[in-house]
Amino acid sequence: MADNGSGFWARLKRPSIKYSLLTLLLVGFVSGVFFWGGFNTAMEATNTLEFCIGCHEMKDNVYQEYKKTIHYSNRTGVRAYCSDCHVPKDWTHKMMRKIQASRELYGKVMGTIDTPEKFEAKRLELASSEWARMKGSDSRECRNCHSFTAMDIEKQKQRASKMHKIGQEDKQTCIDCHKGIAHSKPKNMPEEEEDKDDGGGF
Repeated sequence: MADNGSGFWARLKRPSIKYSLLTLLLVGFVSGVFFWGGFNTAMEATNTLEFCIGCHEMKDNVYQEYKKTIHYSNRTGVRAYCSDCHVPKDWTHKMMRKIQASRELYGKVMGTIDTPEKFEAKRLELASSEWARMKGSDSRECRNCHSFTAMDIEKQKQRASKMHKIGQEDKQTCIDCHKGIAHSKPKNMPEEEEDKDDGGGF
């Protein structure tokens, strides 16, 4: 039995006599295309709204809040989905984000936020983690749709115009002032953050 196993591995290591190198390369290339296509399709499937609200923790809590905001319904008809705000567009950062998000599976299994009460108890921790991520990336996902360079500040409401001018001068990023834009703010949010955050839209 051991000899058969040794013979099998020896045959695998020998150059192929039956198939040309070109055939092997072609088969490898086609297999790679199918693998990459399948992998990429699976990754994109995890960016859909249906996937994001597939568990009741998200559907019953943050999704219900989001439906009441300007990112869900507005005069222009442009809707931002979960992945637009929480998943980077470029491949490298997207993969890093997906790996980080895999920790949520542990939370799902352990039931850390499976009731409204548990969710509220962890809301500040969850929100703070996401705010820090967005701050660290200079609100990269926000800037896919909003950017200081594209804004006509003079056409904005007086308060928004004033705050955006200050934000540019102070090198601030979107999440510094817009923490309440898509989800409810934690009830136990620090006072200095509450005062700074107007939760308003652009």
